[in-house]
Amino acid sequence: MQQIFQGLPGRSVVLTMAAISRAASKRLRLQVLDLMLAGGTSKSVAEQVGVSGTSVRRWCQQAGLHRAQGWAGKDVSVIPANVAPLPARTGHARRLSLAERTKIELRLNDGWSQSRIADDLGVHRSTISRELARNTLSWGRSCKTGGPADSAYNAATAQHHTDYRRARPKTRKLHAHPALRHQVLRLMAEGHSPPQVSVRLRHLFPDDERMRISHESIYQELYLQARSVLLQELKVEVALRSGRTGRIPASKLPPASKRTWLQGCLLADREQMFAAEICERKIPGHWEGDLVVGPGNSALITLVERVSRFTLLGRLPGARDSETVIDKLTRMVESLPEAVLRSLTWDQGSEMAKHARFTVATGCPVFFADPHSPWQRGTNENLNGQLRYEYPKGTNFNTLTDQDIQDTQDRLNHRGRVILAGMTPAEKLDVPGHHVDDTR
Repeated sequence: MQQIFQGLPGRSVVLTMAAISRAASKRLRLQVLDLMLAGGTSKSVAEQVGVSGTSVRRWCQQAGLHRAQGWAGKDVSVIPANVAPLPARTGHARRLSLAERTKIELRLNDGWSQSRIADDLGVHRSTISRELARNTLSWGRSCKTGGPADSAYNAATAQHHTDYRRARPKTRKLHAHPALRHQVLRLMAEGHSPPQVSVRLRHLFPDDERMRISHESIYQELYLQARSVLLQELKVEVALRSGRTGRIPASKLPPASKRTWLQGCLLADREQMFAAEICERKIPGHWEGDLVVGPGNSALITLVERVSRFTLLGRLPGARDSETVIDKLTRMVESLPEAVLRSLTWDQGSEMAKHARFTVATGCPVFFADPHSPWQRGTNENLNGQLRYEYPKGTNFNTLTDQDIQDTQDRLNHRGRVILAGMTPAEKLDVPGHHVDDTR
């Protein structure tokens, strides 16, 4: 070699020898993987190719092969995936076979481009691109770039990984991660819906990828699994609070109301005063309210702030007349800062006939939605639906204590919301005197 490269800089000789060494090492590594995937053990393969058993086991681990440990972990073998043969491929349902992956490996060794390989196999070039991105092996670390020092595509290893990804049934995430399961059970028991659980976990554990689960995985665990263990642990019958299977179409607007107290207080008037604030939902202080009624002339006043979804609840003392409602409503908001009490929107119920008294006492104007138009107060309607989950229809609110209502209010204000990216209403608004530390 010295005579062949005589006259060239010494550094060039070193680099050339290093390149030859890397190529030989790559071929040896791929030969070991092929033999292991063919059914060999680390001990027999090591003796056959002339390397140590430790190197064979390390190369298998770096390639991500699923292995069975032998005696004292000294001898390992590859566990094949238990999968059925692939069906015949038709139309767009193309899946690469082992033969096609072997052809990809050979063509890459011949220096073919991805587009040329795709044309040869009769697939789209993105199929080849995804296959290489998903199954190319890499090892070592380059001193210059910081990336992998070497890489190679091996058909047998790629098929091994593909079979394991396709194998069913898989271990469900809630079964494999006890800590995640504990958090899901806790949040579901507190009344969070599956979408709320999903976003709340991302908010509580922003740096822990293991504490991630989609709402669809929770739904499948609850409803699609026979005799769901999660459902038995929660001891609940439904996770969707509405119980509906379809949307109720919006009705057409009826003729204008003749109620005199509505003059100058309709939604059109509110839009003129707070157009930018209402539409963008960026400035807090705009509330929506309603009554949730029960038997025995009982009722709850429900208030929800449009930006943060912060909730205030108040129990009426066995009467629903306008004077009683206004007095209770005034006491509910009297401790709120002026900055977060800018307007209140209600339906056209007669309980707000004396709303002018409320405006004089609090400085907060009251506006009224159009009749039979609950979508104009959608945030409050959503809140009332959550309350019906807590207190089903037929609940007599006169039998509840103020502490019961306060506990329900605290649960709602400390429940992570999808619309708030996992934050709770209490965290979003943080109103002095109404915020409770959510460190549970």
